[in-house]
Amino acid sequence: MKNFKTQVLSITTAIALIIFFVLPQTLKAQANYKAAPGKDVAIKVLGTSNIHDWTMTATGIESQGQFKFEGGQLQALNSFSLVAEAKSLKSESTSMDGRCYKTIKADQYPKITFKLGAATVTAVQKNKYTIKASGELTISGSTQPVVLTVTAMVNPDNTITCTGAQKIKLTDYKIDPPTFLLGAMKVYNDLTIQYNITYKAI
Repeated sequence: MKNFKTQVLSITTAIALIIFFVLPQTLKAQANYKAAPGKDVAIKVLGTSNIHDWTMTATGIESQGQFKFEGGQLQALNSFSLVAEAKSLKSESTSMDGRCYKTIKADQYPKITFKLGAATVTAVQKNKYTIKASGELTISGSTQPVVLTVTAMVNPDNTITCTGAQKIKLTDYKIDPPTFLLGAMKVYNDLTIQYNITYKAI
């Protein structure tokens, strides 16, 4: 009887140790991250015209994703979404801002969104990864499939900084490249979207 009680106690202790040590690791292996506010957190739209190049920066960003770690290594991105307020796009010219909002119908479609479909993660070096993220990008109410190539850096404070760039065409989103000043200025069809966003576990 004494041996039986000893065995039961040993088994109970072993189970308790497994729960204590393993369960927290399991919970930490997959966590939700949210875009952390900061002066370097931004999405930039780079374009050009027959007169000059131009840049607009959006800081009104809401984004979160579910990152999975195993053995301290980033293994997967299981879900991800991003929403940018169209009218948070700002250039050095308020008149250009107004023309942009009109062109992309910002009053009717106030949000620019990206929703992840699937992703693959490849380690590049210690704490640095390449994420191939396929999903849907919606601008001005029109949605198109895109594949983003994202560089993800896991920082010493366990935040994750994601950077990259994506080329798009205005006409893909049913936006006619605008002209201004009675046709003297013509905006070209090709744009580049650059992003630099740091995520913090929530």
